[in-house]
Amino acid sequence: MTHYKELGLVNSKELFQKAVKGGYAIPAFNFNNLEQLQAIIGACVETKSPVLLQVSSGARKYANQTLLKHLAKGAVDYANELGYAIPIVLHLDHGDTLELCKSCVESGFSSVMIDGSHHPYEKNVEITRQVVEYAHKYDVSVEGELGVLAGIEDEVSSEVTHYTRPEEVEDFVKKTGVDSLAISIGTSHGATKFKPAQCTRNADGVLVPPPLRFDILEEVERRIPGFPIVLHGASSVPPDLVKLINGNGGKLNDAVGIPEDQLRRAAASAVCKVNIDSDGRLAMTAAIRKVFTESPAEFDPRKYLGPARDALKALYKHKIINVLGSANRA
Repeated sequence: MTHYKELGLVNSKELFQKAVKGGYAIPAFNFNNLEQLQAIIGACVETKSPVLLQVSSGARKYANQTLLKHLAKGAVDYANELGYAIPIVLHLDHGDTLELCKSCVESGFSSVMIDGSHHPYEKNVEITRQVVEYAHKYDVSVEGELGVLAGIEDEVSSEVTHYTRPEEVEDFVKKTGVDSLAISIGTSHGATKFKPAQCTRNADGVLVPPPLRFDILEEVERRIPGFPIVLHGASSVPPDLVKLINGNGGKLNDAVGIPEDQLRRAAASAVCKVNIDSDGRLAMTAAIRKVFTESPAEFDPRKYLGPARDALKALYKHKIINVLGSANRA
């Protein structure tokens, strides 16, 4: 077993407490390769932001669990090399079994999510409590989920959104002992989160999704005041990136995300962790497609992955400074 402290990582408990009190949210950036990790650490060091390095089950298989452990240790060393020792959490995103969560705890993760939201309520409580009992023995933070997000991202898939029921949150938190809670208030996974029929179009013809259910968030806050809340599916799907991708041979139709002003509002509340994955994928894809269009003879991966890394870093600095408010909070 490798304990996360051996890798120089921290868990999320103190970070979340500070974020709730400070009215900001900590970025949880998904990654599965070196360029993404370089961009994340570079952006967070330059803005002095804490960060959760987020790994899904699929990303863990893709990157290899042994390599991931060393990448996490490398991220800590890289931040020090860049001149600022930011707090770094290694977090399992959407773990779906006790066995997977145990494996991550044993391989150096400092935080795990157990997503039992697709189960009946009592089953969700049971499996979440089991993960908490195991993880807490090793001082590893646990995130649970109530409510279901529609859409597809990595290995997460659901056809229908089920909003979180505020009347369940007190019971769930008390019975499970989770350290943070992901809720469903209208965000969704993936770049094509919403069907056009669900949206309106603004003056520029851009699709605008239905607003987030801040009434649910406020009622959750009232029932469990000060408790760390998490937003999944919180990418904004910037129209300029979609346009750049489609202008260079892509076919992203009806891509739409969550407006950043709504995410800023959420980050100022009890939402202390915001998950961002799709926006990063779009930024990298846009940069790569641009290189391939402008330099079709290029075959050196450094020549297209380098610009992709730079685009991702710029996007994440924007999110940290202008959306989440976590700059200078490390």
